[in-house]
Amino acid sequence: MIQMKQFFSFVLKETRHILRDKRTMLILFGMPVVLLLLFGFAITTDVKNARTVVVTSQMDHQTQAAIERLSTSEYFTVTATVATPTEAERLIRNQQADLVIVFGPDFASKHTGIQFIVDGADPNMAQQWTNYAMGVIANMNTSLVNTKLLYNPQMRSSYNFVPAIMGMLLMLICAMMTSISIVREKERGTMEVLLVSPIRPLMMIIAKAVPYLLLAFVILISILLMARFVLDVPLQGSLVWIFLVSTIYILLALSLGLLISNISNSQLMALLMSAMVLLMPIVMLSGMIFSIESMPTILQWLSVVVPPRYYIEAMRKLMIMGVGIEEVMREVAILTGMTLFLLAVSLKKFKTRLE
Repeated sequence: MIQMKQFFSFVLKETRHILRDKRTMLILFGMPVVLLLLFGFAITTDVKNARTVVVTSQMDHQTQAAIERLSTSEYFTVTATVATPTEAERLIRNQQADLVIVFGPDFASKHTGIQFIVDGADPNMAQQWTNYAMGVIANMNTSLVNTKLLYNPQMRSSYNFVPAIMGMLLMLICAMMTSISIVREKERGTMEVLLVSPIRPLMMIIAKAVPYLLLAFVILISILLMARFVLDVPLQGSLVWIFLVSTIYILLALSLGLLISNISNSQLMALLMSAMVLLMPIVMLSGMIFSIESMPTILQWLSVVVPPRYYIEAMRKLMIMGVGIEEVMREVAILTGMTLFLLAVSLKKFKTRLE
């Protein structure tokens, strides 16, 4: 009973310390809002209002219908109609157009003879413009192409980014803040005082991690609410499974933060290690922005040890696809194994440092 009272006293002490630190609170609650708004509205791969030039030698009924279909779509803005591809290419070189669609003389009769000339400075967007234009033109005749997009019919990039931001934020906040919290005690010389207190060292470490665990759930709920009501991202799957998988992931991040704190001797060192060990691999190797399947083989192998990769995959399946827990058992098993491994290494390293 006394031990539990002391445990909750440590939890209350750490909670008050976090709430008093305005910079920490700004990072904890400001970062999710800023990143969600940036990735949801500013940093987007959605195709909208691509400047389009049409090249046609004759304006027959079918060609006119295709041009009108392009104009009325939200993806393209037809800015000019020219007679030759050379004129159209000049507009691209002068940065006055993004895409050129050349209609051949036999387009009306055969629905063929279409050429796309695209500004390839950004190859990803060039491919997007081409695919969207082909879809718009092909859908004039449903017997020609019948496309059905599952889970994300509007092809909105926020559907892809929101689970990725969840994986990045929960990892950074839990791991980074936990490691800094413990290292701060070392820098101030209060760690020795805490270690000789009646509470056991392991309970003290858990007590320091509990407030960050609770804050992680608050941040998770905030992200889900913003995703649903601000970015209009659906939550197709069960909230129970979303929170269960997130709990495993948060415990993994806390274990990693404890390990970083054991290795670091200063807050600066903990921040640098967090940036090197967490930030870059999360952004580059987790599938957050870049497709893992498109990476070189060596990077695909390196991504195997990046925990956010599996959490992001699981959240995309649960949130966007609406699958059950049985469809993400592989990701859950890997995250659980990583959590147990990191926790065991962290606690052993912590006991070694105490000795």
